[in-house]
Amino acid sequence: MPFSSFRAGRQEASVALMPLIDDELLWLHLALTPGVGTRTAHRLLAEFGGVAEVFAASERSLARVADERVARALRADPPAELVATLEATRAWLADDTHHLLTWANPRYPKPLLELSDAPLVLFANGQLDRLEHTPALAIVGSRNASASGCEDARTFARALAQAGACIVSGLALGIDGAAHQGALDAGEAGAGTIAVVGTGLDRVYPARHRALAHAIVEHGLLLSEFPLGTPPLAENFPRRNRIISGLVRAVLVVEATLKSGSLITARLAAEQGRDVFAMPGSIHSIHHKGCHALIKQGAKLVESAADVLEELGIGVTMTKPLTAPAAASRDTGDALGSALTHAPVDLDTLVARSGRSSADVLAALTLLELEGRAEQLPGGRWQRRRD
Repeated sequence: MPFSSFRAGRQEASVALMPLIDDELLWLHLALTPGVGTRTAHRLLAEFGGVAEVFAASERSLARVADERVARALRADPPAELVATLEATRAWLADDTHHLLTWANPRYPKPLLELSDAPLVLFANGQLDRLEHTPALAIVGSRNASASGCEDARTFARALAQAGACIVSGLALGIDGAAHQGALDAGEAGAGTIAVVGTGLDRVYPARHRALAHAIVEHGLLLSEFPLGTPPLAENFPRRNRIISGLVRAVLVVEATLKSGSLITARLAAEQGRDVFAMPGSIHSIHHKGCHALIKQGAKLVESAADVLEELGIGVTMTKPLTAPAAASRDTGDALGSALTHAPVDLDTLVARSGRSSADVLAALTLLELEGRAEQLPGGRWQRRRD
């Protein structure tokens, strides 16, 4: 029986439970019961027909489907810590933007139901319609990304969101944050963004992305399988990556070292039958070693947002052209002077050479490119065009 067939009605739980009659909270109780994973939950629900019926079943009946330890835990009075979590969740759900999605909820993301380890519950904060938007594309990469890598991620995300792709990432520093911001830059005409996090939704990690998280709630969605109060534990982040890859049609890795967690996302995506794209860079840059390894393993090399759209078979329907920043001017472009030569160079080097901010340098480069005096190369490098 597929997970999506479970549609439990609202029924009172057994007297062994505290007086929580909301099915969503019964699902959370089931998910937090020791020994109950995806397979055990599937067997219990298939046998008893619904989550309320699972908790109403006798210990003996439960033990025939799950082991005795699980049966005892389901029949016992919930421990104080679990009660506190359920009560905190009930209070949290009073906010209109807060949601608890279960296998029984028709708005639970259908692509995730295909996973063998689909989470029983998902906490969501923001605009639920982003889950229904297709196609969705993940943009991931290194936390310690270069300035040019972050700019590439932001530019790609903006263009792809304008073309109709919902951008999914993990809210981490570096490439993730840049991808979310790029999707938000596309404005109301864009397809928005989804941030899958490794903590409870009552906290933001990293803290410096607090403002970004609030913006995502307004124009996108925060998503987590972890209950409220969950801190940023190291083991949670590789686990959340399967949700990032599970939600999307393809994963684009912008920058990644050989030890980057984004390679886990790429591997999971390949195992789930999703497309994997990688952006190439300098052979001397450690930031691109992971991308080059993915390309060797069969990931599709992309150099522009148009490459991604073409691979996905999506027509480019941008409502607004990607224009140069308003602050850019011919004087600003000329001011790069000898900093930009005919030898390829990355953004960080141009910033160091010119003494200008990265924003000013990018504005100048964009103007020079529009005027046909500069060109961008793979890996975020730039050079002055030859006459």
